[in-house]
Amino acid sequence: MAQRFGGKFSPDESSDTSSPAPTGGAFKNARVNPIGLRTNLMAVPVAVLLFFSLFSGASGMAMGLAGAAAWVGGWFMLREGLRAEAAFHDRRVAKRPALPRKILAAVLVGVGAGFAAWKAEPGALIAVVYAVAAAGLHLAAFGIDPMRDKGVEGIDQFQQNRVARVIDEAETHLTAMRDAVLRAKDRRVEARVDQFQSVVRDLFRTVEEDPRDLTAARKYLTVYLLGARDATIKFADIYSRSQDTEARSDYLTLLDDLEQNFAARNRKMLLEDRSDLTVEIDVLRERLQREGVRLDEN
Repeated sequence: MAQRFGGKFSPDESSDTSSPAPTGGAFKNARVNPIGLRTNLMAVPVAVLLFFSLFSGASGMAMGLAGAAAWVGGWFMLREGLRAEAAFHDRRVAKRPALPRKILAAVLVGVGAGFAAWKAEPGALIAVVYAVAAAGLHLAAFGIDPMRDKGVEGIDQFQQNRVARVIDEAETHLTAMRDAVLRAKDRRVEARVDQFQSVVRDLFRTVEEDPRDLTAARKYLTVYLLGARDATIKFADIYSRSQDTEARSDYLTLLDDLEQNFAARNRKMLLEDRSDLTVEIDVLRERLQREGVRLDEN
């Protein structure tokens, strides 16, 4: 279905000036889909193997189906592994994935190649050679999963786990907002939601770096985001049916208010963290001076 694009020179823009256009900051924390063309091309050998298996005997068909099933499993595990790796690199503080999905995908690809090789030329040695080669090439192409935690030194693991659970729930609310606003079919509102979510994710990063901030930010990450999600769903339902400009204006105003509050909360926590650092430095200087150590100050 065609979708109307609104802009500065669109006929309907003159009647709606209640909210400023989103700034370039809307894409500050934009996420690139980690599932690229190389990953999707893994469906091609699956289709080829299934096609040729149809013209084989019973044993050949069984081997072909087993190999295709292993490749499909490897394909899905690779997709999940790439998503987990992207989430790991996106966060400054993160624990390594509990399940090494990319390595498991390589194993499944190797198993599938072994079945395919056995189908074409029965023999255990040939199947093992092809399986090892396919698994090795897969690892060379896509790499392995993150194997070490990142940025967790000196952080209470219990507190970090609490932060991870809260942020995962908050990300679920953001995803629901993004999915709901698509029903409104308004590009400007979609961009405005992206800008709001960018500010929210800045708060995520601040809390991840110092889990002690969770108490101050919990209301924002749970109650406020839940309310924003519900308001977005209600707005999308109304606007998709009636194109009510007043409802659109009220919703954009709500996003402006929420964004300002989230940004203010984030700035306040950063200032408090800086104050804590200043206190620690002053205490350390006093202890060194009592020990007779003089620090040269420029």
